[in-house]
Amino acid sequence: MNLSLVTVPFDSAMHDTRMGAGPGHLIRSGLVSYLEANDHDVGVSEVTPPPESKLAEIRTAFELARGIAAEVRAAIGAERLPIILSGNCNSSIGTVAGARCESIAVFWFDSHGDYNTPDTTVGGFLDGMSLATLTGRCWKQLALSVDGFAPVAECDTVLLGVRDLDQLESDLLATSDVHALSPVAMRGSLADVLSGISERGVREAYVHLDLDVLDPSEGQANSFAVADGLTVREVQDALLEIGRRFRIRAAGVTAFDPSYDTDGRVQRAAFALIGTIAEAAGGEFSGGSS
Repeated sequence: MNLSLVTVPFDSAMHDTRMGAGPGHLIRSGLVSYLEANDHDVGVSEVTPPPESKLAEIRTAFELARGIAAEVRAAIGAERLPIILSGNCNSSIGTVAGARCESIAVFWFDSHGDYNTPDTTVGGFLDGMSLATLTGRCWKQLALSVDGFAPVAECDTVLLGVRDLDQLESDLLATSDVHALSPVAMRGSLADVLSGISERGVREAYVHLDLDVLDPSEGQANSFAVADGLTVREVQDALLEIGRRFRIRAAGVTAFDPSYDTDGRVQRAAFALIGTIAEAAGGEFSGGSS
């Protein structure tokens, strides 16, 4: 399969620091060779802010989103599957914008909801508003400044493995149409949720994999990792089931801080999961609109 790995080595406008160090670490650790050994053709590119930009968390996040959107459009136009390796989950704004689908399902693997807004956040972390932005709950004008962006329908959005929510965030999710599945709920309900979305005629998918969805027993992805998560095998099985029902249009792998991965288990898990994303996309991926 033809893959385009797009690295975005930033965390909260900081370059190659904390989770922003994850994309480069994966590339330097041999991700390209790993994928090529599994019969994939792999291209690599990097997105950075415009040279004249002054780094600032909010502005830089949306500048990066614009660059990501352009890379995703180019990859799809060349019939390559774009996989975005980024420090922050808000890379999803640019990825979904670049995919430019009339309707798209979002499968968001994350221990956190990322569903805060400026009115509900207690920590002020922009990345904790990523999914809320993607579904049109907040940062509406900045999101629309990313060419091709349109909010994703909440009813076509699935949080997988979520287990660490702020109270106000939890309340907001409860009033939304987002399917929020804890690890326990996911094990019992994923097939039914996928069927419901598919039956509405949605065929395209964006897969978002925040590596802290993994249980820390599988390796600690970052400082935000919490217990009672998913195993690598469970994530792989879910990805393959998504791929059987939807055409994976693009994917994102985020939030890997290699300084916490002292034994290399998360890096190895990331390789395996990226390989599974490519397998799940398989022969179903092609460029053009559906």
